[in-house]
Amino acid sequence: MNYDVTIEEPVSLSLTPYVGTWTKAEAGHLLRRTLFGATNQQILDAVSLGMNASVAALLTTPVQAPPLVFEPDEAVAAFGTTWVNSLFPATNKQVTQDSRNKSLAAWISERLNNQQFSIIEKMSLFWQNHFSCQVSNDANAAYDYLELMRNQALGNFKQLVKDMTINPVMLNFLNGNTNNVYAPNENFSRELLELYTIGKGPQIGPGDYTNYTEQDVAEGAKIMTGWVNINYQSETTPPTSQFYSALHDTTTKTLSSKFGNAIIPDNDANEYSDYIDVIFQQNACATFMCTKLYRYYVNYDITATVQSTVISDMAATMIANNYDILPVLDELFKSEHFYDITLRGAIIRSPLEMMYSMYNSSSTSPVFDLNTNYLMHIYLFQIASVMGQNYEATPSVGGWTAYYLAPAFSKLWVNSSLIKLRSDWAAYETVYSGFAVNGFAFKVNALNFVDSLSIPSDAISVIDDTADVYCPKGLTATDKIILKAILTNGLPDFEWTIQYNDYIANPGNTTFSDPVKQRVELVLAKLFRMPQFQCI
Repeated sequence: MNYDVTIEEPVSLSLTPYVGTWTKAEAGHLLRRTLFGATNQQILDAVSLGMNASVAALLTTPVQAPPLVFEPDEAVAAFGTTWVNSLFPATNKQVTQDSRNKSLAAWISERLNNQQFSIIEKMSLFWQNHFSCQVSNDANAAYDYLELMRNQALGNFKQLVKDMTINPVMLNFLNGNTNNVYAPNENFSRELLELYTIGKGPQIGPGDYTNYTEQDVAEGAKIMTGWVNINYQSETTPPTSQFYSALHDTTTKTLSSKFGNAIIPDNDANEYSDYIDVIFQQNACATFMCTKLYRYYVNYDITATVQSTVISDMAATMIANNYDILPVLDELFKSEHFYDITLRGAIIRSPLEMMYSMYNSSSTSPVFDLNTNYLMHIYLFQIASVMGQNYEATPSVGGWTAYYLAPAFSKLWVNSSLIKLRSDWAAYETVYSGFAVNGFAFKVNALNFVDSLSIPSDAISVIDDTADVYCPKGLTATDKIILKAILTNGLPDFEWTIQYNDYIANPGNTTFSDPVKQRVELVLAKLFRMPQFQCI
């Protein structure tokens, strides 16, 4: 299989508003990039709404229910209620922690599977990769960390960095909690500059990385001394961060010429915020972040021309809006450049995008009891991890390599050790039995999928809609003939029409529904293993 998605220079290099045709092709492209899979009806609804209204709807932050207790090992909160406001028991804390960790994993999977018409889950994953914290040894702190990113996903980038700097999980992850006047620790100070705000840039001299220097790393560490995370797994107080003046370096700090030799005087608990304000005075922060947003939502293959035009314009918008994220994405998703035909299919689906697009576009989700549903979602969470994308544990502080490692980038998701796993899972969840929990099976709901199509009784229409839903650049005439032959079992098209209409006329009768289900499963199994599906 050929997974080379290298493209030529886009024709449109402008953020000028898109005024071209608005069809299923354009609407589908928008939804594939902003959701973990869209149904045929959602694409049709987006066509009816139009581009502006569709983008506005996507750029919302809907209410999200918290994770629930689904097993007795929780020990504190009652079954079926949330544990996020409950403290830990006085004894056997690890048992409760393990139960909450599993609940958290199920909740993450459920969010992706039961996504609302919003970019928020896709954007939350962006931030999880950007900050790249591994899950805390306190599930309550981990939940607060995830909620911080979700609630501020479309908000102010500068404020999110400030909040993340003193977040208990981040303090724990990059040793901020041990950074004090007696033993400065530069871990977080370095990543704050290199990975979270301004970017390193090419090294131009000893200790000089274009956008900052080793002097800034050392001074930044002093600035942020005194913060610790407290109350982990406490039975009396929720986990939080706290500033201790006695542990803070009260000297005046001087930054390098990269920051105009700025002076950061002692300001106790607010000093880190003063420092971040200085960092964000550099336009390189906007360029760095907009480059990451572009690579995530548009194309990893950034040419010098794209960098100097499109990304430069995105950065200008971010600066003009005081580092708010929403205006940047709003402009991008309404631009001529975003809908350039050369950019469609330019990114290979990550494991999470691959898996949940299979389910979400077919309206497939567990609909059993709470325990069964959560156990199924834990299983899906673990399968994504096996395929290379553990939501709670990126492989390094830099995130998943597919989002930053040149020149392969997203091609790394389909390397020789992972592509077979994707293919096997696609078959397992379609033509085979799927996986079972508590006696209930979970697999792609082929009947849900076919019933949602425009004219499900028409074989040609079924294949056309299937291509529209799953394939960013459609399918060739030959591929469609092959899939239609699978759907009809090589019989004339009218035989499919009869078969489908018999199924509709006899609801609940497996004698009529099973043959329809099996033919659609075979079509999807074939499609999910085709290169055309692996891209968005």
